[in-house]
Amino acid sequence: MTILFLFVSLFILMFLGVPVAVSLGLAGSTTIMLFSPDSVRSLAIKLFETSEHYTLLAIPFFLLAGSFMTTGGVARRLIDFANACVGHIRGGLAIGSVLACMLFAALSGSSPATVAAVGSIAIAGMVRSGYPQEFAAGIVTNAGTLGILIPPSVVMVVYAAATETSLGNLFMAGVMPGVLLGVSLMVVIYVIAVKKNLPAMPRVSLREWLATARRAIWGLLLIFIILGGIYSGMFTPTEAAAVAAVYSAFIALFVYKDMTLSEAPKVILESAKLSIMLMFIIANAMLFAHVLTTEQIPQQITAWVVEAGLEPWMFLLVVNIVLLIAGAFMEPSAIILILAPILFPIAIELGVDPIHLGVIMVVNMEIGLITPPVGLNLFVTSAVTNMPIHQVIRAAMPWLAILLIFLVIITYVPMVSLGLPTLLGM
Repeated sequence: MTILFLFVSLFILMFLGVPVAVSLGLAGSTTIMLFSPDSVRSLAIKLFETSEHYTLLAIPFFLLAGSFMTTGGVARRLIDFANACVGHIRGGLAIGSVLACMLFAALSGSSPATVAAVGSIAIAGMVRSGYPQEFAAGIVTNAGTLGILIPPSVVMVVYAAATETSLGNLFMAGVMPGVLLGVSLMVVIYVIAVKKNLPAMPRVSLREWLATARRAIWGLLLIFIILGGIYSGMFTPTEAAAVAAVYSAFIALFVYKDMTLSEAPKVILESAKLSIMLMFIIANAMLFAHVLTTEQIPQQITAWVVEAGLEPWMFLLVVNIVLLIAGAFMEPSAIILILAPILFPIAIELGVDPIHLGVIMVVNMEIGLITPPVGLNLFVTSAVTNMPIHQVIRAAMPWLAILLIFLVIITYVPMVSLGLPTLLGM
């Protein structure tokens, strides 16, 4: 009865148009008040516990770093560097856009930020060079999803906090899948470009390549500072996020000088608004997850799965179906916080590696970001291109097949995710 009331009330509230965060909080708090012996005071305690979670502290810092990188012109220099590397190939501007998304993903930790930063520059550049606008928009919308797969990743931070999994190991597990997906998109773009005779840029000279590399070096260095600092033991992932935020501000203000000190408060304010919105969702989702835990719902479901004799491959298939459906309607962090406490103990019982499960969930969230009706990347692309949302959806859908094939590979070839952490003895 408790389980039924919890989920039915959640879906009724969402169907009525209540924001997801408020729906999660109301469903969880109402269930506690009606069915749980817990005191109502536990609601306030649980909400405030979110702000005390050390791992989640990385989120506002990574968002702040992404804001400075986006506003401070780092994205433009990364795009120039990517085009200098691969622009001479047939379809090189499109391939360069994917490479730029990969590089910016290694700085920001956010898919919408990656789409906004790269898309606002790269899509217009491709259209001016003769690429169809829908083709350009579809590429960046899909490549932007790499923002939550290539470390650092805000969604990985949320998964690590929800399951108490090593965030460092999770970051390292996202490297090879991120590179594989990026290269896959590049290969498909090249095949299409050859068939449709899409334009290629003139090959740049070594001097020009070195000049673009020099201009982009400060942004590229941040990748090594974040990952090198974490894996050398110099600082924790949360401390790495703080270092990234300070470094990004310094580069934008004093090295590239694309911003003035008077513009910095606006960037900080916008980042703070985004952080508050995301943390409000996380706080309510954690309250919802708290109800699941106190009512022993994950344990009951785990027992049922074990008794039913579900094989690991069957369990992972069900996980993907559930996550793909949820991803079309909800924000990734909320999905992770609701479903991770349920799926995690089942995965452990069936022998599925928790790091592998985390990467599977992140890839599903990538697909959710480009799946209507609530795919956030679709709306960001629409905003930066002024294309109608239905046109952006039509542009993004053909590329969805690549992500679905990639999801199958990640799900059933665990060494793609676990190979690098295993190699490094993590």
